[in-house]
Amino acid sequence: MRKWSTEEITAIVEALGPCNGITPANTTRDVNLPGTTAIIQLLKKFVAIMYPGCHSAAPIACGDCRQHIEDLLREVLNDLYDQVYRAFNYICRKNKCDDCEQCRIDAENAVATLMKELPGIRRMLQEDIQAAYEGDPAAHSHMEVVMSYPGILAVTTHRIAHSLYRSKVPLIPRVMSEHAHSKTGIDIHPGANIGPGFFIDHGTGVVIGETCNIGRHVKLYQGVTLGALSFDKDEEGRLIKGNKRHPDVEDDVIIYAGATILGGNTVIGKGAVIGGNVWLIHSVPAGAKVYNKQPSPEIKEG
Repeated sequence: MRKWSTEEITAIVEALGPCNGITPANTTRDVNLPGTTAIIQLLKKFVAIMYPGCHSAAPIACGDCRQHIEDLLREVLNDLYDQVYRAFNYICRKNKCDDCEQCRIDAENAVATLMKELPGIRRMLQEDIQAAYEGDPAAHSHMEVVMSYPGILAVTTHRIAHSLYRSKVPLIPRVMSEHAHSKTGIDIHPGANIGPGFFIDHGTGVVIGETCNIGRHVKLYQGVTLGALSFDKDEEGRLIKGNKRHPDVEDDVIIYAGATILGGNTVIGKGAVIGGNVWLIHSVPAGAKVYNKQPSPEIKEG
């Protein structure tokens, strides 16, 4: 194998590094975001809190579950505060603010909000698990759903990331959601509002956009897209952010595999059923059933 000279390595470093105007995202001197690894480790600990013992390498000592969760929660909240503060401070520094007390206040408030919401998140997840168990005849137990269903991992991640998103935490919610995306094939933006009893069956290829609102007891199959129809631009051709771009799905809706539903003004009414591979860019009333027209077979004689 070729040996690279010091001069060649130095030239590459000069072309890639901070000497070429690129600031490193993580250094010991500056308070910067530590990268995805710490966030993913935090997320794994949150999953362990939601489902004690289900995803760990070793069993929890008998009779010690409450203490185990208490210790883990204290550790997670302290570490999360540090990461959330770094995320706020990273953005603050990009805006030319060297040290801002508001970053600490915002971090404390975001972590406190998530901590208070954890019991409610747990209750919603219990409804999600029940919906998966009742909605899939192949599910033999609730524990099977918790330990192996990709939809449950994706929704668990989403419910944690969504709390941080609503507290306007930069960067971290998206890192969490993209980690779940890479693990499950399910892409849920942390901004989406999703009610309890949500079940994604199979899951691969599901996409749920940032401004989606999804009601209670909704069921999606693989390959469903709840996306944007178009992107508004300003006079200079730049994308306008923050507009309602993705559809709303009301309670008790079922959307079958491969369906694509687009647009911020599109509403799927309560109890509607959307068939496989349907393309929708308009609203559907409550109780409607929307299917593609079945092709008639051509029969040739002789």
